[in-house]
Formats: sequence, structure tokens, C-alpha cells
Amino acid sequence: MNTDNIRFRSNRMRDIISLYHTELDAIYGAEVSVFVEMLCEAFLGWDRVRLLTGKEQTIDQSDLLRFHWALEDLKRHRPIQHIVGHTDFCGCRIEVNGNVLIPRPETEEMVNWTVESGGRKVERALDLCTGSGCIAIALKRAYPQAVVTAADISPEALAVARRNAEANGAEVCFVEADVLSDDFICQSSTFNLITANPPYVCESERKQMAPNVLEYDPAMALFVPDDDPLRFYRAIARVAARSLADDGLLVAEINEALADETCEVLKQCGLHPEVHTDFRGKARWVAARLE
Repeated sequence: MNTDNIRFRSNRMRDIISLYHTELDAIYGAEVSVFVEMLCEAFLGWDRVRLLTGKEQTIDQSDLLRFHWALEDLKRHRPIQHIVGHTDFCGCRIEVNGNVLIPRPETEEMVNWTVESGGRKVERALDLCTGSGCIAIALKRAYPQAVVTAADISPEALAVARRNAEANGAEVCFVEADVLSDDFICQSSTFNLITANPPYVCESERKQMAPNVLEYDPAMALFVPDDDPLRFYRAIARVAARSLADDGLLVAEINEALADETCEVLKQCGLHPEVHTDFRGKARWVAARLE
């Protein structure tokens, strides 16, 4: 491969880090240091201590190439998680690519709240619109005795989810199914816990989204039409009304701008919802039980 156009003038780690900050600080700010740590772990197997003590070390040409292409990707707003191929979620390493959403801290907060507040014994759990499988895997690790089922319409997403479950030693039953369908297969069982992170971003909100989300996350996992933004919540409410155990709990991530409307949809199906805020103070998920 021709490497004449590589911007790095040195293969010393200190100089590589300096160039990353020069090229990326205006775009990402303090995140650049985190990106360098993640890339050093992925490319070199270095932890933070090794990075701090190894800044005078040099790396070979093949690794320098990887840092070069990662820099170019980051300038194009490609997510760092796609570059290294994974992210961390609730103590699990989750593979991510263009077929699944990158799990966000707000979703992790929702899962942690679900586990911490629901100290009950969960025997059967269902995760809807599972994507990468991160929620289902976290639930299985939190409730190892539970039978956990996860559903998604995308076979490509389910392939990622199955790899993630295997890599994290989590036995999850994955089902390819459309929650919007009237004969959604999973509603024939009873569950103590139902979770969901469905598409909820209105098409009109596209212009407000960052390029690293808009250009790299799968649109089918993000967007809903402006004239029917709660279509998934009506379906989730129907599933919960039919399949939630008497003492069961439904927890679903929501669009903060539609929190009241989402609660009304759940109430119409006989559920009693409560909205919860995330660490940013935004309405982020709803928890509901049968009335």
C-alpha cells in the first residue's frame, strides 16, 4: 500500500497523540483523549497505564497505518465504536456496526434502573426491538435464572445480537419478528419484565441530529413518520396488555418531546405509566404496570 500521503511524520506515540489533538480537538474537544485510549487498546492492546508510560515508544508501520485511517474516519464523523468494532454496556462488550444502534449511556442508565428498582425475581423477560441485543444480554446477566427472549425485525441486527450473546456468555432466545404485526409471535407468552428501545425519532428531527448518528446508524432503528410517531408504543402497549404478568413491569425508552402522549397510549391499554428522567434531566424512559 502506498503510504506517501500519511499525515504522520513520526511513529512515536507522543507525536501521534499530538496530531490527533491538532486535527480533531475542534470537532470533538475532550473526547479526543478517550478516542486515543480506545484506539490504543484496539490496535496495540495497551491499557491506560501503558499509554501514559509509553508515549516515547514507537509503533510499526502497519499500526501507524491503522491510526492514520482511524484519524481520517473520525474526521468524517465515523463513530469511534464502529472503528474499534465494539462498545461497553452494563459491563458487557457489545459488537456494533452499521446494522445496529450504538448503545447510549441513557439506555444503560435505564437498564440499571430497571435492575436496581425491580429487585423481584424475574423468571421470564422480553426485549423488543433488541438491535445489538445489549439490553437482553444485560438482563440475562442480571437475572441468570430467567428465560430471556429478544425480538427484532432485522435479520442483520439479530446476527450481531447472537454474536454478542455468545461472546458474553448469555443464553438469549432471539426471534425475528415484527412487533407492529397483529400476530406478533412473542405475545403468546407471559413475562415478568418487558423492555423496549424502539424507533422514536420523528423524521422532522433529522436536521437536529449529529452526523455520526445520522450517517452511520440504521435509519429503520431510529425514525418514525411525523404523522404516526407513536406507532411502536401502541404495539408495545398491546403486547404488554396481553403478555405482562400481573406483577410485571414494562420499561421503554421514549422520545422526551412525546412523553405525555406516550403515557396516554399506555393508559389506553390498561397500563399505569410513570416517566423517569436520565442523568441529563430529560424524560428518557417510561415504566408501567397493569392497573
